[in-house]
Amino acid sequence: MIFHDTALAGAFLVEPERLSDERGFFARTWCRRELAERGLVADLAQCSVSFNPTAGTLRGLHYQAAPHEEAKLVRCTMGEIWDVIVDLRRGSPTFLAWEGLQLTAENRTAVFIPEGVAHGFLTLADDTELLY
Repeated sequence: MIFHDTALAGAFLVEPERLSDERGFFARTWCRRELAERGLVADLAQCSVSFNPTAGTLRGLHYQAAPHEEAKLVRCTMGEIWDVIVDLRRGSPTFLAWEGLQLTAENRTAVFIPEGVAHGFLTLADDTELLY
């Protein structure tokens, strides 16, 4: 997993590190050890699928208030989205900052969203699916 900083403290664009050969490629998309080494929440609270049949579908902004905060790893598995994250953590150096990221089935990137950061998305294609 290759972690790229975003404008929000503790949020990362996560690129799969591909191991390729003539058959295709293999890439790890979740690794407790790699997340923990960066001080990120490495426990899965849940896995969810969001399917959206129509381009232009808007969902969010979602987050969980204390004591129910959850970190998320959001990946677009079909179609494409414009994902927006907003830092709602009082005391964070990036409080109220936001960033938009394009996640697609083709680029296979994900966004790691720490606890207390809201996220929402706009579908950019019909039949778009997310896994998080």
